[in-house]
Amino acid sequence: MANKYQLRLKGYVGGWNFDADYVEYVLDKNKDNEVNVLINSLGGSVSTAFSVSAAFKRHGNVHVHYEGMNASAATIASLGAKKVSMDCNAMYLVHKCCQEVFKWDMLNADQLEQLIAECEKAKKDLEKIDLNIASAYAARCKKNTDDLLQLMKEGGWLNASEALEWGFVDEVTDLPDAEKPQMTEDVVNFMASEGIPMPNLPEGTETRSMMQRLVEAIQGFFHKEQQQMTDKMKKNFMNVCQVLKCEFLDIEQEKVDITDEQMQRIEDKMVSDNATITDLTQKVDTLSQEISDLKDQINSLQQKPADDSGQVIDNGQRQDSDDYFAVVNEAQNMFNQIP
Repeated sequence: MANKYQLRLKGYVGGWNFDADYVEYVLDKNKDNEVNVLINSLGGSVSTAFSVSAAFKRHGNVHVHYEGMNASAATIASLGAKKVSMDCNAMYLVHKCCQEVFKWDMLNADQLEQLIAECEKAKKDLEKIDLNIASAYAARCKKNTDDLLQLMKEGGWLNASEALEWGFVDEVTDLPDAEKPQMTEDVVNFMASEGIPMPNLPEGTETRSMMQRLVEAIQGFFHKEQQQMTDKMKKNFMNVCQVLKCEFLDIEQEKVDITDEQMQRIEDKMVSDNATITDLTQKVDTLSQEISDLKDQINSLQQKPADDSGQVIDNGQRQDSDDYFAVVNEAQNMFNQIP
């Protein structure tokens, strides 16, 4: 394979350096040429991965090469490629989809039932996505979908030879400049936050420090959540506090305790606001009716015929000049007043 890549897709799938729109742009510029793509990613957005895969398939002549550690959505992205290769030191992981679930609350039986219903719906959605992904893997690997679902359930890392045996890749390479997998702190943190299992470490590797970093990453995740909850312990809801005549509200486990007197203030405020709304609604209705009546009057006047003109009688009498000019001036003034 040539070492020149038209696309280097790294980091989070769906991020700025693994973007479906940019992939489309590069493929369009190379419609008649083979496009070599380097992928080194721990995954991300399934939607973006399928979009990239579809773009590779439409182009028809894409060669994807995997280096480093590749997991989750990053493995989906290459399914539409014409050829897939993998560095001999690279790692490859397929696993079932997951979503963040975090509930810290006190629930009664009805609320628990609602939470269970929401979790059941989320479970069905994830099962559908898993089946769709497994079917796409099976088509690439030319294997049974159930076998791929079982592999995703196990969620074990594959080395290059195993990925080749399964059929995820077509060739294993040993290029001198290939990037080797590295278990950095950022990698550990990302895997902990995304629920990605740790890879099997080679013999002789110092595992304690890596595992310790993993534990610290998980502790840091929960510390962050705890810190966010601590920040909410005292919160100033401006309008509510104004009604309750207090500076802030004490929050414990996302719940607020208020006194009977404060409840009465809320009740009185709601009664007053409802009365004001009712009064304003009545005024609006009255004004709307008046406007409607005025429109009816205008329509009636527009349709009414003009008054008959009075008959002009010429009795042969003539006014003197003063009377004549007085009548003319009065007529002129009346004319000027016409808008």
